Order: sequence, then C-alpha cells, then structure tokens
Amino acid sequence: MKHITINQAFIRLFALITLCFTAFSFTVNLGLDSYEIHLNKKLILKQNINQPLNLRVLQLTKANDKDQLYITYTHCNTKGVGTGRNIVIKDEKGNTLKKFGFADAATGSNLSMAIPAKELLHLEKLHANHELSIHYTAHELAKSEMLAAVQVK
Repeated sequence: MKHITINQAFIRLFALITLCFTAFSFTVNLGLDSYEIHLNKKLILKQNINQPLNLRVLQLTKANDKDQLYITYTHCNTKGVGTGRNIVIKDEKGNTLKKFGFADAATGSNLSMAIPAKELLHLEKLHANHELSIHYTAHELAKSEMLAAVQVK
C-alpha cells in the first residue's frame, strides 16, 4: 500500500508542476510604449513611457534651421506605430501652439515623424518666456503623451 501512495504523490506533484509551467508559458507579453527622438541621424533621446518626466528634456542647443527632428513612437499593444498620429507643441498651460499631423505608416515603411527644427526654434523665439513641450497623440492613446520638454538655450 505504501508503494502506491508514494507513486500517487509523485504523480500529483508532477501534474502540479506541469500545470504551473503550462499556465505561466501563456502569459500575455505586456510591454511599454517607447519612443526615440533623433536630430538628423543622431539619437538625442530614447525613453520608455514609465520613466520620470524630469528626465525628458530635449536639448536643441546645437540645432539649426536646416536640421530635422525625427520622432518614432512605438505602441506596446500593436508592436508598431499608431494611427491618426500627431505631434503637438504646447506651452506650460497646455495651450496648443503648433500641431503636426502624420499619415498612417505602412508596415515596413519609415515609421518616423519628421519635424523641421526651424519650426521649434521659431516657436521658442515667439514664446521665449514660456516652457514648451512636445506631445504625441494617436487613436491608440486615450490622451496625449508628453514626450519631452524643449530646451533651446
């Protein structure tokens, strides 16, 4: 009798371990939205959305009128870019100063959103006494996401 009980205990333990491995192998792959900002081809900011806002300062001290700012925002739920994408420049009160709209990107195409640096430099001059920030909106987001504060000086 004891021999059968020991075998049943091992069978139950093996079944429990197998059930645990099976259950944990099908967990949802949750990730974070992330983005990169390049000035021309140089990476100047790479962030995950959960990182603190005080680290998100975009230094444009070396930018000139001919430069381009490229922003690539990747959504965790689609593993790609969103639809109805916009980059919005706001002041510290949340007022929209400039809105850049972008077409939906096809799979395998360039996913970046390009903004002329001269547009940001011009806004900085017009609103010198205000703090400017860059926000991203898309149909996949419930509200806009602040990407970075803009610092030109």
